[in-house]
Amino acid sequence: MNKAESERIGSYLEQLGYQATATAEEADFIVLNSCVVRQSAENRVINKLNSLKFLKRLKPGITLALTGCLVNSEIDQLRKSFPYVDYFFKPGDYPLWMEKQNKLRKILPQHPSPSTFVTIIQGCDNFCSFCIVPYRRGRERSRRPVEIIGEVKELVGRGAKEVTLLGQNVDSYGYDLQDKPDLAELLSQINTIDGLARIRFLTNHPKDMSHKLIEAIAYLDKVCELICLPVQSGDNNILKAMRRGYTSEHYRQLVEQIRNKVAGVALSTDVIVGFPSESPGQFQQTVNLLSELRFDTVHIATYSPRPGTIASRQFEDDVPMAEKKERLHKIEQLQESIATEINAQLLGKTVEVLVEGKKGGKWQGRTRSGKLVFFNDNRDYLGRLVKIRVEKTSPWSLQGKVELSTTN
Repeated sequence: MNKAESERIGSYLEQLGYQATATAEEADFIVLNSCVVRQSAENRVINKLNSLKFLKRLKPGITLALTGCLVNSEIDQLRKSFPYVDYFFKPGDYPLWMEKQNKLRKILPQHPSPSTFVTIIQGCDNFCSFCIVPYRRGRERSRRPVEIIGEVKELVGRGAKEVTLLGQNVDSYGYDLQDKPDLAELLSQINTIDGLARIRFLTNHPKDMSHKLIEAIAYLDKVCELICLPVQSGDNNILKAMRRGYTSEHYRQLVEQIRNKVAGVALSTDVIVGFPSESPGQFQQTVNLLSELRFDTVHIATYSPRPGTIASRQFEDDVPMAEKKERLHKIEQLQESIATEINAQLLGKTVEVLVEGKKGGKWQGRTRSGKLVFFNDNRDYLGRLVKIRVEKTSPWSLQGKVELSTTN
């Protein structure tokens, strides 16, 4: 979501006549978009702000703006802490001088990549005990379907082939709107847009994902077979302390429903290790769940207390960091083994790849199931759907050669 918002801010500044620079030292206008999902991320933001303070002294004419999740309701305190910052604005918003101009402009990426992002809902009402997001992005606010569909059509007209619909909890989309549209209905409408090849969405919440949505994923041809479904822990007591609203048994049943309904689906998940009071036995429950369900991708984080969250007020951060790192490493090793076996099944097979650009001299893109694929070819494939025969696999990516390419 931060990336999507950064693209739109950059596009707006381009419309005002600015051009992107390679370094901050060359800039006249600097926007720092902050992420504070973990303490380490917030520390990086503050360190960056401190480095920009010295740049501001050298070049007083620079305009400096701060947005993202570091900007909460206490903007006066931020102004005292960072008096050299010219503008503070909340994630998804714009400074007042931008808002006045917005009435006359559509803030979309000027040159969207083949795969781009569209925010459909801001904020979150879940208040998981470890999460700072509801306090920084506020309560859930859905965009109207007509607005979203219009944006997708315009992005497709500018060259986008794939859109990823974004929200802290996309499964809650539409509940706050008058007509109560839901995500399944929105996907069905976007699926009819000419020129659009693929639709993705994230992130789901296991307690809110409906059977209707699973059905939509199964029958809508443009919706990709990739579902991000964060589990966070495999132990029911830890899940309760996290205020996740489901049990490990419910989660397993949901995964079974998805796999029975959506052929070839790839699943990714998020896990937090070292949550307060997590015992070795409770951690093992998470390991058991991951071993049993065998996800394509697992995003792992060590628990980091966030001031202002429920967990920071109610629980002591009592798992030593060394133990957290050991648990993280154990899951990393497990997932590397699982991903190696899953991806090896694609060796010699042909996959469809949407080419997003080049890296290290090779074309790169992703399959419908989110697998990263690299291939060599002298022709221009940017933005095209290409058939690639897989010749090499690893836990993290696939490599191959062009077999067939489409005309789109």
